Amino acid sequence: MTTKEKPGDIDAWLQALGDPSADRDYKPGHERVQKLIFALEQLGHCFVKPKLRVRVAGTNGKGSTSHFLAAALQVNDCKVGLYTSPHILSFHERMRIDGKPISQAELLDLMALVMPLALEIGTSYFETATVLALLYFSQQQVDVEILEAGVGAKLDATTAVFADVGLLTPIGLDHQAWLGNTLEEITQEKYYVFQGCKIQISAPQGEVVMGVLSQYVGNLAYAQLFPEELSVIGKHQKTNAGLAYAAVQMIAKQCLPMHLNKSKRAIGNLHIQGRMQCIQHGKHTFYLDAAHNEHAVQALLPTLSGMQPQFDVIIVCTREDRNLSDCLPWLEKMTDKIIGMTGDDTYQYPTIGEALTVETQAIKAGKFLILGSFVTLGKVLAWMDKDEF
Repeated sequence: MTTKEKPGDIDAWLQALGDPSADRDYKPGHERVQKLIFALEQLGHCFVKPKLRVRVAGTNGKGSTSHFLAAALQVNDCKVGLYTSPHILSFHERMRIDGKPISQAELLDLMALVMPLALEIGTSYFETATVLALLYFSQQQVDVEILEAGVGAKLDATTAVFADVGLLTPIGLDHQAWLGNTLEEITQEKYYVFQGCKIQISAPQGEVVMGVLSQYVGNLAYAQLFPEELSVIGKHQKTNAGLAYAAVQMIAKQCLPMHLNKSKRAIGNLHIQGRMQCIQHGKHTFYLDAAHNEHAVQALLPTLSGMQPQFDVIIVCTREDRNLSDCLPWLEKMTDKIIGMTGDDTYQYPTIGEALTVETQAIKAGKFLILGSFVTLGKVLAWMDKDEF
C-alpha cells in the first residue's frame, strides 16, 4: 500500500487525539505509553534504545537546552534524535534528526502504524507523539535521543522509558493544576527527570528548589553559566546553554568521546526559533519569544531592559486560564504601548492577527515585541505570510 492509499491523514489523526494545547491533554501516568509500546512490539516493531538517551525537564528553558545539546552532539558526529514540544507551525517540528524535521511521508507511515492502537488504548496527544518519536528514532537508528518533558517529570510520558542523562532547567510556578501550588511541590514532581540516570545535572536554582533537590537527589551536579557569547538573544539563555554544555562535558567523561571546543562553538552559533527571534517584516522589526508565564518573563527582563531604542509596541498573549497582569508593569517602562490579549487590560483585540494589522498600520517603521505561547508565535508567523506590503 502506498502512502497516498493509507487511511486518514496527519491532520485527521491529530484531531482525533483532542486538544494539544499546553497541559490540556496531560494524562498523568506511564501505563498508557508502556501499553502502546508493548502493543507495537507485539506486532514486530522494535524500540531499540540508542547509545545515549537524555531527558530534559524544568519549567522554562527545556526546549532551548535541548536544541543547544543537540547542536553540540551533532558536531561530534552523533546522529541525534530531538523530541520537543509544542510545535510552532507544523507537528513535524516535534521530532527531528540532525536538525531536520520528520518528512510528511515518514510521519504518515508512522501514524498508520501507531494511531489505530493509540486511539484504542486512549493515549493522549502528547503520549502518542512521544511514542511516535521513539519509534521513529529507533527505526532511523540514532545514536542519541533527547526527550523534552511535557508537564512535570514524575508521570510525564518522556519518563516512561529509561534514560542515561537527566537535565533539570530552572524551576518556577507553572501548570499548578497538575504539579502543585508551591515550588516545593513542583520540584518534587520534576526531580524525577533524574530517576535511573547515571548523569544528573541541574541548572542553577533558587534556594527553595535547591533545598528540595538536596533531600531527594544524590550525586547532583550544578551547571555554570555558558562562558562564551551566544548568537541567540537573551542573557537567560546562558543558563540553558551552560546546562547543555555541562551535559556535553559529563558525556565526554563517562559515555562518548566529545570535542569540547567544537561543542562550545556549536552552542554559541545556534539560533533557535521562537526565542527572541528577530524578524524584519517590511519596515517593521519583530522580536518573538515564547515567554508565556511569569517565570519566563522575569528571565527576559534583564535583556529587554538593555535593548535600545525601546519597543514601540509590546503584545503579551496568554491563555484564558492564565494571568500575566502582574508582568505588565515590568514591561510598561520599555514601550510606548503595551497590549494584553487576555484579562481586563486597556487594549483589546479579538485575535493576534487583528492586533498586528492595526498596530503596524499605525506606525511607519515600528519595533515590536510579541510574548506568548508557541501557538501564538505560529499565528504571528502565519500573519506575516499573509500580510502584504
